[in-house]
Amino acid sequence: MIAWCLGLYATAPKRIITLSAALSETTDALGFGKNIVAVDITTAYPLYLSKLTKVSNNRSVSAEALIAFAPDLVLAPEGTVSKEIQYQLKSAGIRFVSIKQDYSVNGALKFIRQVAEALDVAPKGESLAKQTELKIKQAQALIKTGNKPAKILFIYARGTGVMMVAGKKSSLDAIIGLSGGKNAINEFEDFKPYTTEALVKANPDVILMFDFGLTSLGGVNGILKMPGVGQTAAGKNKRIIQMDSGLLTGFSVRLDQAITALNGKLIGI
Repeated sequence: MIAWCLGLYATAPKRIITLSAALSETTDALGFGKNIVAVDITTAYPLYLSKLTKVSNNRSVSAEALIAFAPDLVLAPEGTVSKEIQYQLKSAGIRFVSIKQDYSVNGALKFIRQVAEALDVAPKGESLAKQTELKIKQAQALIKTGNKPAKILFIYARGTGVMMVAGKKSSLDAIIGLSGGKNAINEFEDFKPYTTEALVKANPDVILMFDFGLTSLGGVNGILKMPGVGQTAAGKNKRIIQMDSGLLTGFSVRLDQAITALNGKLIGI
């Protein structure tokens, strides 16, 4: 779904603010990286975009912060910018587009097309989507799983105070499946707080984390010392892997790279 805040004819924007890592890298892949004037806190790729001013604070934004950059287009994930801020942007003559992200192969291709539509380069978006689809098919053809898919538990952490595990229908559940693994959690959807009991019950073969999350817990040794980890197959075999958050959850132009990278780590451990 793509939502427009203004009913104006679209024209190629000259000053763009992107409010997610996926929006930033997709906008760049469509040739508009040089037009991005500010990004959100999650943007880390391409590297030159990560050096731009961040307009979000812990993923929250204000109309004032956005308007200060005099953008002619603000791109945001669906549901992340309040109606009040959208109204303020509209009143300032700024076009606002929100795009829903679906964590699937078709969702990634649709996402690319919708970003291209917002940038008024739909034909270019169609071409990029087809190129991306081909690369994803090639990546999937190379997937290796061994005798059976590894059972993977994803833990999101910002130190021991903030820890969540990924359930069904989450972005991590989707990328784990596409990469030849199996989510160790199937009792619930989305994310829920981490508990030792849930960890032991899930008994994952592999524990997957974002790189910053692993670092916040003291690295692999820190994870292995956590309650319950030693009782799991992952803990006993020290199968802890880390990956870049933007790559794993982007579900856009680099989805093939995410599939290949995660599968490579799974078969390489």
